[in-house]
Amino acid sequence: MLIIAHRGASGERPEHTLAAYERAIDQGADYIEPDLVATKDGVLVARHENEISGTTDGAERPEFAARAATRMIDGQEFTGWFTEDFTLAELRTLRARERLPELRPANTAFDGLWQVPTLAEIIALVRAKEAGTGRRIGFYPEIKHPGYFLDIGYDLAALLVEELHAAGYRSADDPVFIQSFEVAPLQRLDTMTDLRLVQLVSAQGGPADLPDMAYAAMLTPQGLADIAAYADGIGAELRLLLDDEGASTGLVEAAHAAGLVVHGWTLRKENVFLPPLARLGDEPPGIGCEGSVWQALERAGIDGVFTDDPGRSSMWRQGMENLLCDVAGTQLRK
Repeated sequence: MLIIAHRGASGERPEHTLAAYERAIDQGADYIEPDLVATKDGVLVARHENEISGTTDGAERPEFAARAATRMIDGQEFTGWFTEDFTLAELRTLRARERLPELRPANTAFDGLWQVPTLAEIIALVRAKEAGTGRRIGFYPEIKHPGYFLDIGYDLAALLVEELHAAGYRSADDPVFIQSFEVAPLQRLDTMTDLRLVQLVSAQGGPADLPDMAYAAMLTPQGLADIAAYADGIGAELRLLLDDEGASTGLVEAAHAAGLVVHGWTLRKENVFLPPLARLGDEPPGIGCEGSVWQALERAGIDGVFTDDPGRSSMWRQGMENLLCDVAGTQLRK
């Protein structure tokens, strides 16, 4: 399976920082995954959401107190500080922080050390690490809320393609996947680039740009065939791929039959994110048995997995069985 570093090595460093991406690369990740949003002056930067009060110190900066706003995004109301209200120069004065401090307190030691990176900086990092390691490092960007951004004048799809093509990423053979939970942006991208595209799907809800469409309907044989008309794969929530005992649900096989690759999201080590059979103890931040989930995903035949801990996933992929949990009742069914 491909190891896709989910927002970098976000289990060890504040997500979407150059440090998180570099650590993931050093740990053997095949791809790094930046989520992309736009600044006021139209620059693509990496943040999980365009609302940044939880991932930067922006809410505590008195000079930006007046920037607090309430926005309706994909049918939900959010109040906070938004990237589209900051120029790149203003955003660069902020510092990144750990998004999940209650689960990953060790990561808070790095709060305040790094800026919000631009897409150009992430590409430069990848190129430098490729030169230093002699291996190709993949790039797996997600455009966040593209419909919302298009409505306020920012075409994330066009901005991304322009920057990737200028950097030499143009072919389906290049190590790039572009992903989105929405459908129309991927259909547009299919006419704009030969780079590979991935339709993200969740166990609940549906695409923000198709309010009458459920993701469940997109995962029927006909729905998968429709996806295959514009995309090269699906990025599916893990509980869509494995049942409660770790057996394949059949979605991997159905997607492969439609000619789609399957990447699963997201493998994390903390109990709170793991299926019951892979948890160790009752504490949500406790480290569970995610190596067993890795094994179950391998048996299901998926092509890649998003992980917050690429170093640990690299060990699972190398078959370091001694690192797998041995406690009775914690192994997922073989």
